[in-house]
This record gives sequence, structure tokens and C-alpha cells, in this order.
Amino acid sequence: MVFDIDTLRSRYQEAGQDHLLTFWPQLTPEQQDSLATQLSALDIERVNRIFKTSTASENGDTHEHVLEPLPKNASAAAFECPKKSEHWRKVGIEAIAEGKVGVLLMAGGQGTRLGSSAPKGCYDIGLPSHKTLFQYQAERIARLQHVAAQETGKSAGDVIIPWYVMTSGPTRHETTEFFRSNRFFGLEPENVIIFEQGTLPCLSNDGKVFLDKPYSVAVAPDGNGGLYAATRSPISPSSSTTVLSDLARRNISFVHAYCVDNCLVRVADPVFLGYCIESNADCAAKVVPKSSPTESVGVVAVRDYKFGVVEYSEISQEQAERRDADGELAFRAGNIANHFYTTEFLNNVESFEKDLAFHIAKKKIPHVDVASGQTVKPTSPNGMKLEMFVFDVFPFTERFKVLEVRRKDEFSPLKNAPGTGSDDPQTSRRDLLQQHKQFLEQAGATVEEGVEIELTPLVSYAGEGLESVKGKSFTKSGFATTLDELNALAA
Repeated sequence: MVFDIDTLRSRYQEAGQDHLLTFWPQLTPEQQDSLATQLSALDIERVNRIFKTSTASENGDTHEHVLEPLPKNASAAAFECPKKSEHWRKVGIEAIAEGKVGVLLMAGGQGTRLGSSAPKGCYDIGLPSHKTLFQYQAERIARLQHVAAQETGKSAGDVIIPWYVMTSGPTRHETTEFFRSNRFFGLEPENVIIFEQGTLPCLSNDGKVFLDKPYSVAVAPDGNGGLYAATRSPISPSSSTTVLSDLARRNISFVHAYCVDNCLVRVADPVFLGYCIESNADCAAKVVPKSSPTESVGVVAVRDYKFGVVEYSEISQEQAERRDADGELAFRAGNIANHFYTTEFLNNVESFEKDLAFHIAKKKIPHVDVASGQTVKPTSPNGMKLEMFVFDVFPFTERFKVLEVRRKDEFSPLKNAPGTGSDDPQTSRRDLLQQHKQFLEQAGATVEEGVEIELTPLVSYAGEGLESVKGKSFTKSGFATTLDELNALAA
């Protein structure tokens, strides 16, 4: 790479970050090229602005916020009115069949807390089939494409739900290879678009950028809210295509976004899509009722007269225990990172992104001390990582809606180490197999106590298509990859 070191040094001096070039004279030509490339690409002025805005927001936010529950006209419960839900489903199915729906998956995390360095989507929760989270979600997309084609009279293959998979620097290569080695789980490769979220430098408490090596800036992913900026960046160094440009090329109008770690997620859920389309929402969130007033989960609510997510630490005990006229928790809309957007809204995020304050996470950040040249491994937090959350855009929506769903139907996150007893591989496995049992019983079958039957999503997306099991009894455990195999499991 050709670069002008004097111009680069001058730029970083003006930004107060020229300490990053302290070791320049001692670096090899290859190391100099590496550092200059990184510094040239880094928008150091933006980093300084983000630090200033975020610290000012954190230190200056001393006023008492006005917190109110969601107004009745902003939310609905999918399970309260089956006729409405069926109507919403039909609207969603039609949008899918018309090619108006795309899916954004936030999959940048590693399974570190699960004892794995692999991308979390590659994790096997211990199902009889040993399918990973990625495979389950891919098969749900494949099934939904089939259902939408079947119900609208289209030919198989004519209905496409493009899947945009957001990785991070540490997970991109392995995610890509995992999809390739598994032949994209039956989906067409051109309809699985893998891209990468951005990073931000790690900072000292006074805003100085850390070096993790004499020739390398210490960086960290910019949070799941980095999704928005990532949709504007080229999907690879060799391509000019962005997620937003690909959505436009395909004439996608509506997008479902979710996190990879929920084994029960209904990818491109037609009920949710239909509700949002019918409500003319530009942005929406799917939520589950809080299990108790003290559950450690953020809730979707109204803060200072704008929609947003309020963390559990920001709600008083009195507010957490407050009940509405129906006896339900007033602040009960538990956030599960499951969202709807119009593509028009996604394209508009850039216009207000500068007004979003990044969140500060105090961390122990290993770094090179520029005075001594020694590597420092701190034992207590010595700096910060800056990140944006995916729900930070909620206050900027014009037509925001919320759909409440049952936790047992749609939410079982994988966050904790095996054996923890909560939100771990065992609870994910339990909840998914329990749902499959429920599907069979709703279709008229009986499942003996203790028997575990795993259904592939290719057979049923949400309990549909199981009419042939009516009256049958399942007395032994197993898993089925086809409807014939499922029927063969019955006594």
C-alpha cells in the first residue's frame, strides 16, 4: 500500500491520538504497512466524537426519566385472538410469496461461555439429530418458502427468502466455511449473504486508543447495533454490493431481524410480518411477558415519551411490581431482540445515527504501554469498549408496534454454560423437544411421558402439515427427517 506517513501523523496529532505511531521507527516495513493500513481506514475523528458523546451522555444523565408502559394502541398479543392471528399469517405468507421479505441474522458472537470458540450458530445443543442452530434456522426458511409457495399456488423454487447473516471479525471465516461445508443446508448459496459487522477501537478512560501490538490497534465489535452501519458497507473487500443495495435489487420491502441464540425463533414469522404490515409499522419488536417482576430482562416501554428498551436496572421496584387493570405486570414486555423493519426505515437510519450515543462497557483491556513498550494485562477494568444496541433506533421510529407472544412458543435463549440450569444447552434442548411434543399433540397424536420426538423444520414450521399423525401414539424416542419417518416412529 502507498501511504504518506507525514500526512497520517499530522492527522492523528490533530486528533490527539498520535501515540499510536510511537513505535513506528522500530517497526519492520511489513509492520509499518499493516499499521498504516489500519490507521488510514480508521475514522479517528468519528471515534473521538463517539467517545465524547457517549461519556457526556453517561456522566450527564442525572435527570429522572418519565417511564410509562406501552400504550394499548401500540401493542397486540398474538395468542389472544386466533382469527386475527390467522389473518396476519395470511398477509405475511402473501408478502413472502411475492418476494417482499428478507431476513437479517445477528450471528457475530462466539460460544465462549458455552466452552466453544466457534461461532454460536455452529453450536449443537444436544438434540437427537445433533443439528446446529444455523441448520435449524436454515430449515425453517426452506420450509416457509415451501409453505408460502404451496398456499399461494406458486411453483417450488419461485419463493425466495434471502438470508443476510451478520458475522464479526473472529467468526466470519468459520461461519462461511461452515455454511459451505454443509452446502448451505439446502438453501441456494446466492440467497445466503454473509457479511461482517464493524469494529471500534478500545479506549482508555480518557479516550486514548489502545494498541494491542506495537503495530496494531486494539479493536472490538461495535455491538449488535452495528447491524445498521454494516448494512451500508460492502459485503466483502472484493464487492461493491451492500446488504441495502441487495435488498433494493430484490425489491424487498420488509425485513425480519433476530439473534442466532434462540432455538425457538420463528424465522420470517408470517404472523409477525402480517401484524406489522397491517399496522403500517416502520419498526416493531416481538416481546414475551416477563416471568416475574424481578426477572433480569429489559422491557420495551415508553421513556420520556419515546419508545425504547428500559433495562431492568433502570426500573424501580415499585414500577417493576406495578399492575394494570387486568392484573398483568404493567412493565412486562420482555425484550428478545426480535425485530421488524421496512427497508425504507433501514435506509433512513444513517440520517439519525449521529444522534445515537454508544454504550460504554468497562473492560480489562490488554495493551502495549507506549511509554515502556511492555504488554500490560490488567487485573481490573482499565478502559472501555463502545457498542451500540440494536434497539437504540426505537426512539426514532414514527410508527412503532409491539407483538407479544408466548415464551414457550418462541423464546429459549442460549447464553450460559452447560449445566447452569437457566438459558443453557439443556434448557434449549428441553424447550425445543417440548414444542415438538406439543405440535404432535395438537395434531391429534399422543406422546407417552418421557418420550422425545424431534421433528425437522422441513416437515413442520409451526405445527402445520402433521395431519397424518392424528390418532397415532408415540411410545419410543427418535427423530424424523421426513413425514414418512415421523409416521414410522409411531406405534
